[in-house]
Amino acid sequence: MIKVIYFAVAREMVGKGEETLKAENLTVKQLLEWIESTYPRFEQTGMQVAINEEYAMLDDPVKAGDVCAIIPPVSGG
Repeated sequence: MIKVIYFAVAREMVGKGEETLKAENLTVKQLLEWIESTYPRFEQTGMQVAINEEYAMLDDPVKAGDVCAIIPPVSGG
């Protein structure tokens, strides 16, 4: 199982703060594609993914037991 936590506008797009997927091995890209196909309002453009509190690239693996955070773009000032 993979735990997915949605932050800020990502949470608004999917309508929940977190969920657990019954998946074992994905890439970050496959995870984002799954979210996008499951939640039509979700737009992955600009989203960052952290796996176990480390920012990840699209081809990085997501394994059972991982915690993935979906983080929208952040602006500073």
